[in-house]
Amino acid sequence: SYEYSDFKNTMFDSFLIKKNEWFRLLEVDNRLILPLKTNIRMLINSMDVIHSFTIPNLGFKVDAIPGRINQINSMILRSGIF
Repeated sequence: SYEYSDFKNTMFDSFLIKKNEWFRLLEVDNRLILPLKTNIRMLINSMDVIHSFTIPNLGFKVDAIPGRINQINSMILRSGIF
């Protein structure tokens, strides 16, 4: 689930598309949209088990651990689909 709390107070879920023709099986049904040249703070947590949140082309990888909030701070300087 993603939440844009500072922007539009919008929430949505995103799931993998499990078709073989999609790029390295990393295509999702709802893409996360991030602003360019803006400080971004992402808070990552889990309700049940350890999950891994990653955006490989941006060098993001963090684990979501139940009972803990992990944080990524970043600024994206190039546009694209990651």
